[in-house]
Amino acid sequence: MNLSLPPRIPLARLPTPLQPLDRITEKYSTPHGGPRLWVKRDDLTETAMSGNKLRKLEFVAGAARAQGCDTLITCGGIQSNHCRTTALVGARLGMRVQLILRGEEKGVPDGNLLVDRLAGASTAFYPARQYFETLPELFAHWCDFYADRGHKAFCIPTGASDGWGIWGYIAAAEELLADCRAQGFEPEHIICATGSGGTQAGLSLGCHLLGANARVTGYAVCDSADYFQRKVLEDIRHWEALNSQSVDETSLDVRVNADYIGPGYAEAEEPVYRAIAEAASLEGLLLDPVYTGKAFYGLLQELRKGSYRDCENLVFVHTGGQFGLFPHREMFPFLL
Repeated sequence: MNLSLPPRIPLARLPTPLQPLDRITEKYSTPHGGPRLWVKRDDLTETAMSGNKLRKLEFVAGAARAQGCDTLITCGGIQSNHCRTTALVGARLGMRVQLILRGEEKGVPDGNLLVDRLAGASTAFYPARQYFETLPELFAHWCDFYADRGHKAFCIPTGASDGWGIWGYIAAAEELLADCRAQGFEPEHIICATGSGGTQAGLSLGCHLLGANARVTGYAVCDSADYFQRKVLEDIRHWEALNSQSVDETSLDVRVNADYIGPGYAEAEEPVYRAIAEAASLEGLLLDPVYTGKAFYGLLQELRKGSYRDCENLVFVHTGGQFGLFPHREMFPFLL
């Protein structure tokens, strides 16, 4: 079927490339076989605003504009890729951006926080406990703050993962499947990092709507498999409500692998950093330790176990995040 998309503001450079990872495929093939690995390069959606968040924000910004908003309010960790992308989107569209950031500001801004500041976003920092316990109140406070000054704000949840944002990956699913067919195959598995659930929700729903047989698996970078299975369905239900659509939830196969989260969100152990270095040295592919590096490491371990040995083609969706690599520079001593 052809998807009927809502209004969007074109921001990303699409379609992004689909590339084979033949050197890694060769290294991780087993005596029992295994899939050919491919990567969907959504880290190339745009140079500075790169990554999966830009696809989502095309539709989020379209909704904000349609509602007459001039301010975007969103939230995330200090090194949030989503917050960085929102800051740059706001600058490009002439909209104010307020970031609600989890954590303590320390030292000279680095990575994504540096880009937030360069883009002119306003930042407010909150301790983790206050952030998690009072996030709705923080959004309400900043909405009132801008309303009192004559501005209308559009609130964007973590990662733009809701019924507006998942349109980005419903459309991306259609693009990815067309890419694969152009290469002469139908993917059996599509893999992505899942940190707020929206990318996985969009890919899962997109494949369902398009009648594809590909099984979408999110490799969790935080929380639990149960959490993400609930969150994906929550985003899909919000999409249903916004679009007056109905989806048979029993036909949705929401797969989550939560075995490679490690110490916690934005924390990784040496094997993840080594997997990042391996992807860079074998394929020129730059991953990050918060999202894509952790998910790719998990995928490599599953390949070693033979989890995908009956699969011919597997696509890893590179959701971006390279700016978040640099604050972890001290975790690569084995390169010295």
